[in-house]
Amino acid sequence: MLQMAVIVCSMIVASPVVAIVWLALTGGTGDLAHVAGTILPRALMRTGTLLVLIGVATAVTGIVAAWLTVAFEFPFRRVLTVALVLPLAMPTYLAAYAAGEFFDFTGPLQTTVRAIFGYTRPSDYWFPDIRSVGGATLVMGSVLYPYVYLACRSMFLLQGRAAADVARTLGASPLRVFFRVQLPMARPAIVAGLMLVMMETLNDIGAVEYLGVSTLTFSIYDTWLNRGSLSGAAQIACVMLVIVLLLVVTERWARRSQRYAGGKTTSAVHDAARLALKGPVKWFATLFCLAPVAAGFLVPAFVLGGYAIKRLDALFTARVALALGNTVIVGIVTAVVAVTLAFMIAYSARVGRSRVTGFAARSAVLGYAVPGTVLAIGVLIPLAGLDNALTSFVRAWTGWTPGLLMSGTMFAIIFALTARFLTMAESTVDAGFQKLPHSLDHAARALGRTGPQTVRTILIPVMRPAVLTAALLVFIETIKELSATILLRPFNFNTLATLVYEDASRAQVADAAVPALIIVLAGLIPVVMVSRSLDRGR
Repeated sequence: MLQMAVIVCSMIVASPVVAIVWLALTGGTGDLAHVAGTILPRALMRTGTLLVLIGVATAVTGIVAAWLTVAFEFPFRRVLTVALVLPLAMPTYLAAYAAGEFFDFTGPLQTTVRAIFGYTRPSDYWFPDIRSVGGATLVMGSVLYPYVYLACRSMFLLQGRAAADVARTLGASPLRVFFRVQLPMARPAIVAGLMLVMMETLNDIGAVEYLGVSTLTFSIYDTWLNRGSLSGAAQIACVMLVIVLLLVVTERWARRSQRYAGGKTTSAVHDAARLALKGPVKWFATLFCLAPVAAGFLVPAFVLGGYAIKRLDALFTARVALALGNTVIVGIVTAVVAVTLAFMIAYSARVGRSRVTGFAARSAVLGYAVPGTVLAIGVLIPLAGLDNALTSFVRAWTGWTPGLLMSGTMFAIIFALTARFLTMAESTVDAGFQKLPHSLDHAARALGRTGPQTVRTILIPVMRPAVLTAALLVFIETIKELSATILLRPFNFNTLATLVYEDASRAQVADAAVPALIIVLAGLIPVVMVSRSLDRGR
């Protein structure tokens, strides 16, 4: 029964991807010609350029920052080790809105430049345009680099100092040790972190639209809602699925030697003394680690916080209160459903090891690799068909038309977000199960407990910390999610993320500051959890 439930769950979660491919293949040739000739070339070029630039920026920032904080001692290192994680709490679209205000002609930066040099008009001086590919790289790279930083820092700590010390005794300089020993050993972790960066870049819609970069994600949104072509949007979504598949294959290929990189290194000397930097170099290390924290968290928090302080009364307005209520409801329901399914999948893998169940479990947790805009299209198609069938059945028997009960309500949002964040919940719950010996289950069964009784009276109480952590992570990610929510929300339905998006799209970022700050404060919760784990690692 449990294995059948996992198979059904995997089929339901995988149905959006199947629906996208089906709609793309059955769409009209006119849509395909328009998409291939007009939209795809520019969108592919912009998306590819953005992926490369953000990949390079996050790799350099994350790798060097992790290496500096692990291998060297410099001023404020301990504070910066934790502070480097803070941009994880800042969604990319909020960082983009804040950057637009900060770098604008009337913003604090250009105002200071004019005050220092005596300029009075925009034509008196040149200033880089934040609404460009370069601006998008700066904003998104400064927010997404912690994925690479955390992966590399964990790998550098796992390596210990033994390999580096052996290389130093052979006459290698610290820089040579880094490039010839530590960096190659950390390659799987670097690729894993970069894949997460690429996924988040592909998923973003708010930042790229605000900064004027027409990526594939924005093209899906524009083709569906503004051009009225769902089949054209599905065809673009299939291109994104191919890119995601290539990223996943690349990540798997790079991790093929992870056992060698992590398992054959020594970690007995984690607490070995770090090399103390001296002179200007130590301050350069401090500034290098401080710069991404300032760009990815401090500046956006300063801009949004300054606006929010002046508009605290907005917290008590009906529109913010209603959006907050909708956000909490969607977040709680999504968290409960996702954690329940995750527990079922992880437990089925624990008690049964059949190939069919394993394949179904892996299929059920692939949703995080699908961008939110793509997932929204795939969710809408089966739900709309189900709504039509339900409406026809009810009308035939009662004469009453119930309307769109699934695709026209928050059910569609919950379905999409559950499919997207099920991976996060399953990995957290499975990590909790990995810490429990199978002898616990066997002892309970030997004492006369049935399988359901063992789960209810023993495993669930013991697994409570992992389950609560998974629910909290899903809840926070649901609050921050914009791409799927903006496409699937019913008429006159707003969450905090969509409310911020609406205000920012009307150039009213100041009015969006209060709900934006709520999102940031909620996002700080998992960041604090990560920071505590870094402290324990130290």
